[in-house]
Amino acid sequence: MASVSVSHMILFIASMLVAASVAGVFTDTVGQLSNAIDDQGLQVSQDVRTDVEIISDSGSANVYDDVTDNVTLHVKNTGSETLPAEPSAVNVFVNGQFETDVNVSLYGEGPNWRPGSVLKVVIDRTDDPLDLNTDHRVKVVVNGDEEVFEFRT
Repeated sequence: MASVSVSHMILFIASMLVAASVAGVFTDTVGQLSNAIDDQGLQVSQDVRTDVEIISDSGSANVYDDVTDNVTLHVKNTGSETLPAEPSAVNVFVNGQFETDVNVSLYGEGPNWRPGSVLKVVIDRTDDPLDLNTDHRVKVVVNGDEEVFEFRT
């Protein structure tokens, strides 16, 4: 009779150890999943609050300078998200080609591109000048928000 009680006790203890280890794994997994969802939610929130508009005049002679081969655009932050005023925050494509030589400067004060502020984006095309008397497209992407600007040189 005593051996039956000991074997039941050993089985009970073993099952409790298995249950505790399974609960620990589930708790850790649920915590990681929760953190991932929070991170994704923050990114989606930033994407939703980001909105920019290219406010340059497509008919202006100031968009493309055929002496310096620079394309200059003015991009206004029309969303509610404050954005960094740095080239890495803005992806630029000219006629479908990703541009790496992009400089930005903020009109106004401060290091951040606040809602309502305008960012001057200068694309250096010295290595690949644009053809004159031709239509061109510039796509600006900020936090997933895409704007297309068409102009003629």
